[in-house]
Formats: sequence, structure tokens, C-alpha cells
Amino acid sequence: MPAARKPQRNNRQQWLFSLLLFSMLFFMAIYSISSPMREEEKAFEDAKEVPLSDITRGYADNDFERMLVRDNKVFAITHSGAVVQSYKEARDSVSALGWNDPVNTTVVEIENREAANLFLAILPDLLFFILIISGVIWLFRGIARSQSNALSFGKSRARVADAKQVKTRFKDVAGCEESKEDLIEVVDFLKNPKKYINLGAKIPKGVLLVGAPGTGKTLLARAVAGEAGVPFFSIAGSEFVEMFVGVGASRVRDLFMKAKRNAPCIIFIDEIDAVGRQRGGAGFGGGHDEREQTLNQILTEMDGFEQGTNVIVMAATNRPDVLDRALLRPGRFDRRVFIDKPDLEAREKILEVHMRNKKGAKTVDLKVIAKQTVGLTGADLENIANEAAIFAAKKGRKAVGNQDLVDAVEKVTLGSEKRSRKLSEHEKEVTAYHELGHAVVGYLCTESDPLHKISIVSRGSALGVTWFLPQEDQYTTSKKKFLDEVCGLLGGRAAEEIVFGEITTGASNDIERASQICRNMAMHYGMGDDDLGLVAYGEKQGTMFLGVDPSSSRNYSEEMARHIDEFVRETIRAQYVRAKDLVQKHKVVLDTLAKVLLKKETMSLEEFVEIFDPKSAVRSKPVKPKK
Repeated sequence: MPAARKPQRNNRQQWLFSLLLFSMLFFMAIYSISSPMREEEKAFEDAKEVPLSDITRGYADNDFERMLVRDNKVFAITHSGAVVQSYKEARDSVSALGWNDPVNTTVVEIENREAANLFLAILPDLLFFILIISGVIWLFRGIARSQSNALSFGKSRARVADAKQVKTRFKDVAGCEESKEDLIEVVDFLKNPKKYINLGAKIPKGVLLVGAPGTGKTLLARAVAGEAGVPFFSIAGSEFVEMFVGVGASRVRDLFMKAKRNAPCIIFIDEIDAVGRQRGGAGFGGGHDEREQTLNQILTEMDGFEQGTNVIVMAATNRPDVLDRALLRPGRFDRRVFIDKPDLEAREKILEVHMRNKKGAKTVDLKVIAKQTVGLTGADLENIANEAAIFAAKKGRKAVGNQDLVDAVEKVTLGSEKRSRKLSEHEKEVTAYHELGHAVVGYLCTESDPLHKISIVSRGSALGVTWFLPQEDQYTTSKKKFLDEVCGLLGGRAAEEIVFGEITTGASNDIERASQICRNMAMHYGMGDDDLGLVAYGEKQGTMFLGVDPSSSRNYSEEMARHIDEFVRETIRAQYVRAKDLVQKHKVVLDTLAKVLLKKETMSLEEFVEIFDPKSAVRSKPVKPKK
């Protein structure tokens, strides 16, 4: 691999350095020319003025030790150190004045200051000339720089990291063991290509990493480069696209040319959907479209006439369905690695990785934290570990504890506490009964997720929070669980109506979520009534993002739409009646819970069970062994 080029010095720094050097030399010259005999200047300024004849007489009598003729001034220094001065005519020479007697021991010095005066006279013209020359040089350099930029407009802007710079390894990537296994053979090929070539095997030229944002696609690509010990070229898909047609294709050519010189190596294109969309679709022009030319060049470079290059292209996207089919065919991105959100065990390992460089207390239990982070990605878990360290630092602790991690989970998932939001006593009481309505109904519904925490401290846009957490990762959901979830969502509204005899806007989000669950049951999951049957209604349209549902078009009749609306309405009505019955049966204990919650503002599962179901709380307590 060629040696890395040293970065060029900044032109502005060069100009400042040159100007400083010139100024120093100039002032040194002025100082040396215009300031001779610096030690005697003060004595000369205080010299007594006498007639020129007195100085001539003193010279003849050998009264002076030294005489200095400076232009038309004459300074005479006596043997005692006294200084006198006089003036002579410019045409009078030393010989004409008789000051050249060889017998006389007086030293006569002549100082010619015309050279210094001449330099000072021409100095403005000299500076103006230097300024003009500097301006011309700066102008030509600017023109050369602009021409250089124009010529490098089509050059690749990929960031290059050599084998020593890439420090990431597979041990730094946790929670995606299956994905790492799919990439191990890529690493083995880059290390030992002859082992595969001798058997006639062909390693995949392209590896497409597909996953939701934050699942670690870029980190995996860097780990492959780090494990293989090869250069790593990284670039974003949007960096190929410019306003001028042909620039993207030129940058692709330059990128692959550099990669082939440094083979074996890895090219990583992040967010490849920026240039790899389907050709000829809506919003795209013909063959001269910039994105199409860039994509065509990528296709040619990945599977063109040139064979046998040890360059592996890795790309990442969370929108696999919009990619062009030619990009995904064998010979190009013929291997797709799907990176799912981490499960419980994976989340625990990811937290361990992110807690390596943090001072954690010995009592920290990451498994408990992993259970509270269902559905979060690796980036979210990294954020939680960082927020926990910030919480510990704010509170002056020397190590990150369990409570810091719990607070960080709540901040990331629910939002920061807004204790500055002041509620009236009535609003606070309504919020308490509303959240306890969710908690009571959810606790009594057997298929509902277990209750975790209740709070009437505002977080985000919510005035209160009732937090349910699943004990384990779930990949399928039953109809009974959906109905229990709807019933729990309507528990807050039921509590408001039973206790206060009125309803508020606090249940608006609960109603929206309950309606969406019922509509999905009817339209997508085949859990509706007999009139709807086992039919999926609504055709999904629009661009698909991983983790985001696209919009759907209506592909069913008005009669089916009426059946769907009736099913949603009747299901919500039945579950609301059920929620009201549960709240009414436990109204006494609900009042007791409300008093405690209004006082503490936050209630844990243990505190809730101790009041709501004391027998269950006693049974759940561990029995201490007898000594």
C-alpha cells in the first residue's frame, strides 16, 4: 500500500509566516542602519553647542579624545568625557578644516548617514512594489487552485483507513452472532484467497447489510476490515450525487480504481439507497439521469469485464425494497445479511460492551436492565450506558450503579421528567386515577404485559406514565393478548368516568392506540368476526422503511369497510365495559392506591402489589432459611 500523503500546510499559515519573517528582517535592518552608536546618543543630545573655531582650536591643542563628524554636525568628546557640538558647512571637508594632522592623536570619525536616509526615502516605493508582487502571486495561486479543484471534481471523496487504523474487531460487536458468522468467510477470503481460488470457489463480491437504524451495520463493516487487516474505504451514497451529470459515475470509477490499487480491501457504501433506487420509476428521468448513470457505473464496476480483483463491496441500507433488482442479482450484492433488533441475551452482551470503558459498580445487574429495554437497538443501549454515566457524575458517585441505569432507561424510553410543569390539585388527582386505572386493569388481565412502574411525574407530552414491561422477547401475539391490551388502554378512561363522573382529553392517545390494534386485528391478522373472514384488507403502498409501516390503499368494498368499522367499534365497546367492571369492583383499593400515589408521585410494582393484593405480595417474598 502506498505511503499515506502528508497533509499540505494551510496557505493562510504560509502567508502569515512569510509576512512575519519579512517584518522581522525589515525592522532588524532599520534598527541596524538608523541606530548606530546607540550608547552615545543620549550624551550627544545633551551636548553643549560651541563655535566651530573652538573645536578647531581644541583639536590643535589636543584637547579632545575623539571627534565625530555626522553629516553637517560635529561632536567632540574631551578626555574627561564631556561632549560639545558645532556645525560646519556641507562643502567643508576634514582636510580643509585641518583635522587631518598625522601627528595629532585625536581620533576623527566620519559617519555617512546618506545611505540610511536613502533607504528610508525609497522604503514606501519598495513596500508598494512588494505589495503588487504579492497580489499577483496570490491571484495566480487562486487561479491554479480553482483549476485544481475543477480537475478533482470527479475524484472520489471516500475516507480511507489503512489496516493499522481500523481497530474494530468482532469482539467489539455484540448481539448479532448469526450476522458475524455470515461475514467470517468474507474475512477468511481476504486473508487466505488462494484456499478458495484453488478449489474454484468464488467469494461474494458484494455484501448488503440490511437492518433498522442503530442495529450496527457500519460497526460490522469496520469489524470485517479490522479482522481481515485490509484497507477500508468508506463513503455515503449521497456523496456520489451532484448537480452535474456524470460526476457521480466519475467518482465511482475513481473509487474502484483506488481500491484495486490497494487490493485486497473493502469498500463500504453507507445508505446505498441514495443511488441504488429502482431505475425508471416515478421521480426519475431517462438514461441521462445522474442517479442512473451513477448506479450503472456501480453495476459495471462490481461485475464488469475485469475479473479476479480482491475488492469486496459492503453496503448498508434500511430500505431494501427500493433497491434496483440488477444491484441485488448474483454477481453483485449476492449476499444479504439481515441484522435484527437484539433479543434479551444480545442486549445484555451489548450493555457489557458499552460498559467496558465506564466505571460500573460491582452490584450492577445488566440482565435486569436488558429486560427493561425490549425493542431497543444497539445505538439506544449505547445511549443508555452514556446517560447512566452522566447521571452518576451529576450525583457525585464514583461508579455507575443500578439506579443510574434504570434512570437512563426511563429517560431514553419515556423522556426526561418535567417537574417544572405545575398541575392543579384536581388535574393531579385525575392523572393519578387515570394511571391507576391502567395499572389495575392491566394487572388483572392475565395476558397483559407485567406492570413495572406508575408515575404521575410529567414526561414528554404525557402527564403521567404507567409502564408495562414484557418479561421476555415475544415474536407472536395471540388474539386474547390483543384484547387484554385494549382493555388495559381503556382502563384510564374507565377510572375517570367512575370516580369523577366526567371524562377528559387524557385518554386521546389510548383511544388511538386501541383503535389501531382493533383495526389491525380486522384487516391484517384475520382476527375479525365471521363477516370479515380470513382476508387481508388494504394493500400497502409507498416506500418501505424498516420499522415504519407504509401507507395502505383501499382494495375492499364499502360493505367490507362498514364491517371493519363495526368490528372496531364493537370490540372497543366490549373492552371498555369490561374495564369499567374491573375498576368498579376494585374502587375501594383504587382510592387507597390514589392516596399513596398522590403522596409519593411514583409507585413501583412491589408497592402496588402490597396494597392491591397483599396475599400475593406475601407469597412472592422469599422465605428466609432458619438458622
